[in-house]
This record gives sequence, structure tokens and C-alpha cells, in this order.
Amino acid sequence: MCRNIRPLHNFEPPATSDEVTAAALQFVRKVSGTTKPSAANQEAFDRAVAEIAHVTQHLLDDLVTNAPKKNREVEAAKRKARAEARYAS
Repeated sequence: MCRNIRPLHNFEPPATSDEVTAAALQFVRKVSGTTKPSAANQEAFDRAVAEIAHVTQHLLDDLVTNAPKKNREVEAAKRKARAEARYAS
């Protein structure tokens, strides 16, 4: 999975539409194999991002859990610690 796509479920505050769109953009970039589509493919690329963001938002709205909400700062600190450990050697 692309390291730039972060989990968006079960956070307080909930994921914003910008975060959902950013995740959709990363997904489309990964699947298409390009970060900047040609002019001929731009419309299809943008449409895919919008549709995936829409479906992702519905998914996040429909998911249920009994787990306590996660704190964004704590999760970011955990990611940073894992990255430091991974790249330390």
C-alpha cells in the first residue's frame, strides 16, 4: 500500500473532505502510475479522484466501531517513531 495514504477512520475530529480527497488522489496516482496525467487523460484522472473521494466518504460515514476514537497527534508521533526506527540504520 502507498505509504502516503493514511487511515482516516475513527479519528477525533473526523477526517475532512480535503483529507479524503488527498487519499483518493494518492490512490489514483498509484493505480495509474503517474503523478501528472497528460492533457488527454486529465479529465478521466480528475473524475476518478472525485468518484473515489465520494465513495470513500460514504465508507467512512457508514463504518462503525466500538473502539475509542484515535488522537491525530498521538498517531502522528507513532508514525514518526516508526519512521525514525526504520531509517536509523
